[in-house]
Amino acid sequence: MKTSFVLGAVTIAGLAAGAAAAGTLDDVKARGTLNCGVSTGLVGFAAPNASGEWEGFDVTVCRAVAAAVLDDASAVQFVPTTGKTRFTALASGEIDMLARNTTWTFSRDVDLKFEFVGINYYDGQGFMVPSELGVSSAKELDGATVCIQTGTTTELNLADFFRSNNMSYEPVPIETNAEAQQQYLAGACDVYTTDASGLAATRATFENPGEHVVLPEIISKEPLGPLVRHGDNGWGDVVRWTLNALITAEELGVTSANMGEMASGTNNPEINRLLGTEGTLGEMLGLPADWAHKALSVGGNYGEIFEANIGEATPIGLARGLNAQWKDGGLIYSPPFR
Repeated sequence: MKTSFVLGAVTIAGLAAGAAAAGTLDDVKARGTLNCGVSTGLVGFAAPNASGEWEGFDVTVCRAVAAAVLDDASAVQFVPTTGKTRFTALASGEIDMLARNTTWTFSRDVDLKFEFVGINYYDGQGFMVPSELGVSSAKELDGATVCIQTGTTTELNLADFFRSNNMSYEPVPIETNAEAQQQYLAGACDVYTTDASGLAATRATFENPGEHVVLPEIISKEPLGPLVRHGDNGWGDVVRWTLNALITAEELGVTSANMGEMASGTNNPEINRLLGTEGTLGEMLGLPADWAHKALSVGGNYGEIFEANIGEATPIGLARGLNAQWKDGGLIYSPPFR
């Protein structure tokens, strides 16, 4: 999810430039804690469990970075952020990275001075409605009331879709997914629109998920991934290559089950470089040789993290689709560890 930030963009960019100059990697090491921005609660992606511990697809990326840098996956301070507050939190230095279903766009990259380090989920905006409405297509939503999170690209996509289809709608502004769920279930809106993955995650928490349908239309491209501030390339490299390590491990067949054995050395030079038994990749990042091994110890490789948190065997029930490895017809792809 996603952008309304024309006002205040210069201020956010100025904050980002100042915070980046500090040297985030050194700050995190000195502090002994990674401050990671997440959503206010989206089951499967980032939400506290019954014990109050954060877990999910995005949370695991934060923990993998903490493990790589601090050798402690629990050394993370999770900072819940809304669509409105997330960018200021990152720009000001309140958080070291943002892992929060955030879409990579031109203006966020260039105008707001952020660095998207990669894509960990290819998504698109969709619509959810109660089954009892009898709606089978988003093109049947003329005159609908729509729950929509403010400070997101969802607002702009929604306006474009209804305008291009000569339809009208009444927006019901909300700030968090929890508020959207409450308003939608209370009947304050006919439709909830956000990333399709977010709709699946939200529907999975309903008492009767089968009474709600996600419509077939996907009306946008939403490449989601972690981001950091511009101007601190060393820290950007750490977060980027931690994500790439998770992706590459799956491609090369490195799993949580065989990683220990492979860490003693294999016949594949790239696996050896990934796990730190050959080369000096860790040194180049300012990290120990086994930094990627530590990151992978948190939740396994990208595929294992996907399946455990949001995959088809979970209540979220998401198929890999575009998020399959490139060799399997998807778009998930990492540059080589060389």
